[in-house]
Amino acid sequence: MNAPKPTAAGKTPAKRAPVKSARRRAREAALQGLYQWLLTGEDLGAIIALAREQDGHGKIDAKHYDALLNGCVHEAADLDAILSRHVDRKTNELSPIEHAILMIGAYELKHCIDIPYRVAINEAVELAKGFGGTDGHKYVNGVLDAAAVDLRPLEVSR
Repeated sequence: MNAPKPTAAGKTPAKRAPVKSARRRAREAALQGLYQWLLTGEDLGAIIALAREQDGHGKIDAKHYDALLNGCVHEAADLDAILSRHVDRKTNELSPIEHAILMIGAYELKHCIDIPYRVAINEAVELAKGFGGTDGHKYVNGVLDAAAVDLRPLEVSR
């Protein structure tokens, strides 16, 4: 692979960050909303209204964002029950950001069958790398890997 050629000024051009897909942006926006909901218990309608005012909201997969945020909030108890079988403490004792990421991952594993389970787990790991603690992504990976066996047994066994 060839290295970038220096510009006329003798500087090597800066690397551009990869373009995020609309679906990844939806996951990030849903994560922010879910984090806010977990911390404040604020009305979901107010959280969604605030998110729609943010720059870049038009670049997200709105359908996936709505499904994730609404689904995670409305199924919070069920998602926590799924996660509780695979975490080492009560879900309300988890870091709120890792808790929100795990809820999103579990929701996608449970409901978004069009997304391969490995992709759902990888996307959650990427969220944890970008927003979570130093080694939070390792924890998220381990928990969701175990949850995938429960939620997608046929797909995992292939």
